[in-house]
Amino acid sequence: MVLTMHDSELTVFTRPAEQGRWLLIPIGTSVLLCLGTVYSWSIFRTPLETELNLSATESLFPYTVALVFYAAFMPISGFYIPCIGPRITMAIGGLIVGLGYILASFATNIGMIILTYGVMAGTGVGIAYGVPMVVVARWFPDKKGLAVGLTIIGFGLSPLITAPVANHLIGVYSVRPTLRMLGLIFMMIILGIATVLKLPPRNWQPRQMSVATTVPDLRSYPKHLLKSQSFYGLWSCYAIGTLIGLSAIGISGPVGEEIIKIDPGMAAGSVSLFALFNGVSRPLFGWLSDRFKPCYVAITSYVLVLIACVLMIHAQPGQVVTYLIAFCLFWFCLGGWLAIAPITTLRFFNPEQYAQNYGIVFTAYGVGALAGTLVTGRIRDWLGSYTYAFYPMALLAIVGIVVASTLLKRERSLV
Repeated sequence: MVLTMHDSELTVFTRPAEQGRWLLIPIGTSVLLCLGTVYSWSIFRTPLETELNLSATESLFPYTVALVFYAAFMPISGFYIPCIGPRITMAIGGLIVGLGYILASFATNIGMIILTYGVMAGTGVGIAYGVPMVVVARWFPDKKGLAVGLTIIGFGLSPLITAPVANHLIGVYSVRPTLRMLGLIFMMIILGIATVLKLPPRNWQPRQMSVATTVPDLRSYPKHLLKSQSFYGLWSCYAIGTLIGLSAIGISGPVGEEIIKIDPGMAAGSVSLFALFNGVSRPLFGWLSDRFKPCYVAITSYVLVLIACVLMIHAQPGQVVTYLIAFCLFWFCLGGWLAIAPITTLRFFNPEQYAQNYGIVFTAYGVGALAGTLVTGRIRDWLGSYTYAFYPMALLAIVGIVVASTLLKRERSLV
């Protein structure tokens, strides 16, 4: 039976559905806090470099590989969530993440760390990442942007919370036991949460929504995602936003030390401030994406990036405030795209196929992640300064404005 707004028996955590559904947001946030620890890899790099005699380039490989596999398996899991359900999908992802961390703690060379942390943990993150968003999006058809944005704040704020915890554990127990403990903790948390996840009945709507909107009109969506101009507009904008954001994130510390001449301790501490902006931007951009056309929200993001690029192109040693403002904007806009893209996917394409659709759109993140973690270092090696990295970032932001203005528009099916 399809439940409508008149069905009052449906409950979530023993509460009426319209009340209980709000508990799914902190639950999803908790999962993403665990998964987002992948962004805290820098905490493990230094002790592993010392223990295994690794170069800085070698110690970066597990993180890069983890991002690639995370982005690769996100679309794959999107096709399985409707088939096997959110509980099993989440449980599989949690098991693989935990095993990746645990096995990495026994690795004796960089190849094994790449395989365990990079391939395994990255795969687990990719499988589990989309599940909380799919569940929350289905339970909040009336507040999709806000709900999804509040949920994914966990992934953005994770380094702010898990990095100090991991750093403390490494100081007390050393790096290998820390990886083992985190693996076990993450596995237990994610498996426990997986048991309580569920989707609402098909076409369920909260009581305050109009009866006319209970069943989506499939004719209002493009029939084929990959034949839709709006898909390529969204994919391109997402890839550009991700490439710029991850490029900036990857050089946040070195830029502070080399261009602004701040000490390494302050450079590392500033990352906590940046992570805060990265997390806060997600519910904010989700809320904006609910209320304004996606092209306007995207253009706003790119304009902020342009401002940050101009600030850093003209930055001089000692201009700490300029540096902090610029990189807060970079991290803020990257977090924003991780809300803009899923909400725009829900608005532009059939919401009944959201898991599959966003999985395909998310491949843009993988492309941006791979390019963003490699290009900026090359620019520094070739030209001798990170300052030159901000010129192509500014150019990409301008390209993004043009693409958003022309292609990031909703199409309707002609059938």
